[in-house]
Formats: sequence, C-alpha cells, structure tokens
Amino acid sequence: MDKKTCLFDAHIALGAQMSPFAGYMMPIQYSSITAEHNAVRTAVGMFDVSHMGEIFVSGPDAERFVNHVFTNQVEGIAPGKILYGMMLYPNGGTVDDLLVYKEYKENAWLLVVNASNIEKDFDWLLSCTEGFDVKLENASEAWGEIALQGPEAEAKAKELLSLDLSSLEFYTFGEFEWKGERLIVSRTGYTGEDGFELYSSPQVIVELWNILLEGGVSPCGLGCRDTLRFEAGLPLYGHELSAEISPLEATLSMFAKPENKPEFIGRDALVAQKAEGLKRKCVGLELHDKAIPRAGYPVLDMEGNKVGEVSTGYRSISLDRSLCMAFVDINHAALGTSLQVQIRKKIFPATVIKKRFYVPHYKK
Repeated sequence: MDKKTCLFDAHIALGAQMSPFAGYMMPIQYSSITAEHNAVRTAVGMFDVSHMGEIFVSGPDAERFVNHVFTNQVEGIAPGKILYGMMLYPNGGTVDDLLVYKEYKENAWLLVVNASNIEKDFDWLLSCTEGFDVKLENASEAWGEIALQGPEAEAKAKELLSLDLSSLEFYTFGEFEWKGERLIVSRTGYTGEDGFELYSSPQVIVELWNILLEGGVSPCGLGCRDTLRFEAGLPLYGHELSAEISPLEATLSMFAKPENKPEFIGRDALVAQKAEGLKRKCVGLELHDKAIPRAGYPVLDMEGNKVGEVSTGYRSISLDRSLCMAFVDINHAALGTSLQVQIRKKIFPATVIKKRFYVPHYKK
C-alpha cells in the first residue's frame, strides 16, 4: 500500500490529481502542468518533496566514511556546505545521486537521497560501514520537506515566513527554529531556478505549506517538477542514472573525478572507463518537428541503424521545442551530429545539442 506524506490531506483539499510515485501517493498536478511550470519559471511555486530520504551519519569516522561512499570530495569542507554527487557500486554503476550536507555540529552529516531508493541506499550504506566508527540513522519518516522554487522564492520566504535567506549562497544551508523545532533551509532545488528546500518535522511542514499557500505561492506537482528538471539538464535516477549507468556515461564527470580523489567506492571502475574510452554518452537532442520523443524510443544514425535510446523527452514548455536526453554511441555524440528519432512508425530528424536546454535569467 502506498504511503502518504504529511501534506497528503492538503493535496486532496486542493483537488490535486494524485498518483503513486516511489511508494507514496503524490500530487501530479493541481491546475495544469503548464501553468505550474510557468509559475516556477516566472514567479514562485512550491512542491511537496517530503517523500525524499534523510539519512544522518555521525561518529568519529563520519567524514572519512562519507568520503569513502561518495564520488565528490567532502574532506575539509566547511559546515553549512552542500555537495552533489553519487554513490557507486564497485563496477561504476550508480547506487543513487544525492546531496551531502556538512552539518554545523562536529562529525555530523546529512545525506538526502531519492525517494525510490531510500531503503536500498540505507542498506548499501550499512554494508559499507566495516572499519568505520560511524552511526547511521534513516530518519526519513521523521522529516517533511517543501521545495520553494522560482525567481521570487527569496522574497516570498522573507515576506511570508520572516526568513531572511539573502546570505545563503547556492549549495549552502542555514539552521533555523520554527516554534522551537529544528528547521533546515538550503539554497538548492531541482528546477534550474533559484530557490530553497525547507526540512522540518511533519507538523512544521504542514504549517509552512499553509502559510505559503495563503500567501499566494502556487502549489506544484511532480508533473512540472519533471519538465523543469528536464529543461535544466538535471538527471532523474532510473532514466539518466542507474545501476547500469556510470556518472561518466551520464556526462556528470564534474561530480566524479577519480583523478582528483584518491579513494572512493567505484573509483577504479571509472579510471578503467576513462582509460578504455566511453562506449556511450548522454546527450541532448533537438527534433526538427513538433513530435514528442519519449523514454525508450530508438535513436538512429542517418542510415537507419540504431545507435541509442531516449532517456527523457518532452515538448519543452519554456522553449516550445521538441527535446530529449538520449544515450548514444560515443562516435555519434559530438555536438552538431545529425541523427534520427523513431517515434512509433515514423522517423524524425534530430541534432545533438547541449543537454542543458534552458538557462534561467539570473544565470545568463
């Protein structure tokens, strides 16, 4: 039976279209995916992301342990800093992609993992603890989370929640209190826009949601969460990353550099992949038509031979272009390469482009 987040009743009251996702009943949309997508791009929207996982790591060897299981370099980073990266299997496949938070108290870390992978990730971490003096706690059920995203997110947090977040830099977090309870606010998100993620107890999250809703913040579902992350070129586990896909193949090597980090699980496999040369790579494709490429559709060369497969595709809401991410053979992955996408029985011409399709105004 699918679980419910702390905001389930709020979604029902708003008439959200609900659907199972990662073991939870989650809102797909409230009004329309397009309207919610545009609210985040132009103003501000909020998402229930309470289904995400929170795993705390503490103990004398906490830093060394996190560095061992995580592709990015965490040694010596300052409290309040957040890093994005992956946990890998020894063969280089991806256990999960996640955010690592260096807490303000000593020997304490927070790992925020994908909802669909919580149990798998926790079991994996437990299996890696031999030789490390660490304590692991899967606290996912004790925390709720709201993602407040869009160009007006900072102003709305100050206006409605009296939270001055102007000093938070991108990929840092602050510790606050809300009526005596712990509130973590990070300047992170999954939309390509500026914004914040707020973590607290389920009771606090429900209260914050209601205040933001009454203050005019648009509730947004998982439908536009996916269209937004796709336009920004961000990966979705199970599509652009998986146990069969390494960070190098996913073109996320900036978060997994074996040449810059002497030890982590999966490092040897990445070194070997680099030495042998990649056989495939995740690229962006633009179709020269309004047809919509979907996950699993074949990518063909100009002679009609299959050279890859779509991992995510949409008619981009912000750009009004038919775009997709696809894994293609490495000799067809160069920018500007002409390819084709098969959509049912029809073939559509396409061109390899950068897979970060959309850049928000504040980053231009």
